[in-house]
Amino acid sequence: MPYLIIILSILLAGIDQLIKYLVVENLKPISTVEVIPGLFSLTYVENRGAAFGMLSNARWIFILFTLIIIALIIFVLFKYRVNSKLFNIAVILIIGGGIGNLIDRIFYGFVVDYLSVSFFPPVCNFADYCITIGAAIMVIYLLFFSSWFNKDKKDISNG
Repeated sequence: MPYLIIILSILLAGIDQLIKYLVVENLKPISTVEVIPGLFSLTYVENRGAAFGMLSNARWIFILFTLIIIALIIFVLFKYRVNSKLFNIAVILIIGGGIGNLIDRIFYGFVVDYLSVSFFPPVCNFADYCITIGAAIMVIYLLFFSSWFNKDKKDISNG
């Protein structure tokens, strides 16, 4: 199962990179396209920082941090062999999104962002949403379905 999770993560990273390629080729020259007026637009942004542009130009810190997190998650995958659909989905999303943004940072020195919604000011990308949704699912799994915080509770392995 860990190998399938890694393959699916790489597939997600590939989807992210394909979308970013299309964004660079088609959106970069025109900057912004309003898809749903006042709500959703595609806006080309070169993000040199983390979320919300924090720590701008700390490229190598982000690369190192991402590599460490991905390595830790893969270690947990192989060492503990958690048999939970919820956990596996979270891991696929986190690793896939992490690899997608890692590729940008290594090859471009920035992350290509393009998804802009009016109620959430930062411009994001597919990988960002994968990481965010994956992290939320992981928190739900750890708090409600695993024995991580409660050693008396049995781990739900079909979750």
